[in-house]
Amino acid sequence: MVPLLFANHRFDIVAPAALYWPAKNALLVADLHLEKASFYARQGQMLPPYDSQATLAELADLVGATGATTIFCLGDNYHDDEGEARLEPEAARQLAAMTGALEWIWITGNHDRDVAGLWGGCVVDEWTGEGLALRHQASANSLLPEISGHYHPKFRIAVRGRHVARRCFVKGRQHLIMPAFGALTGGMAAQDPAIEACVGGPAEAIIGLAKKPVRFPLPFSESPIDFIDEGQLALPLATSGC
Repeated sequence: MVPLLFANHRFDIVAPAALYWPAKNALLVADLHLEKASFYARQGQMLPPYDSQATLAELADLVGATGATTIFCLGDNYHDDEGEARLEPEAARQLAAMTGALEWIWITGNHDRDVAGLWGGCVVDEWTGEGLALRHQASANSLLPEISGHYHPKFRIAVRGRHVARRCFVKGRQHLIMPAFGALTGGMAAQDPAIEACVGGPAEAIIGLAKKPVRFPLPFSESPIDFIDEGQLALPLATSGC
């Protein structure tokens, strides 16, 4: 687990796009976009129909690894309003098993405003507690420090002659934007003006590697400080603490 401090709370980055909240024994994920493949299939663009199963299996693995008893899903849980009813049978079985065993909070998003908890769980527009707001889309005027999703932030950089992109968290004083968790989700550059407008400055993109967070100040200047290797990936490392 890689620690991440926000608004006087300790979180742990436990996957490229998930946070564990020890104080609540909870996992936070955003933008599952379940049934995205079947949505595109209806439009004539055929994709492998296993995205929902893959997303839920990864989430189940994180529950097992952390022992979490609560799940917060920060909106765009399904790719469209019909996705909940359309959920593939094996994925529906996976989901119902988890919502039956855990406290499960669905936060509505712009893709799934009508999510009803058909496979279990409690549905809210946003969640507030412990001095934090959890919602789908960041609000520049939030009265509370907030954690949100919606933008699918990724950090893109040229490294040793090639471009790489990794899902990242974007952190400001009052805002923490989570990357998309879903198997078929794309991403928006962390430097994008839309994200900057929500988060304000100063801000940073954070990628959780095996033992430490790698941090890049935003807006980013492509001037590497030094390099670390994570498998076959080399990334410039900013060495600031948590």
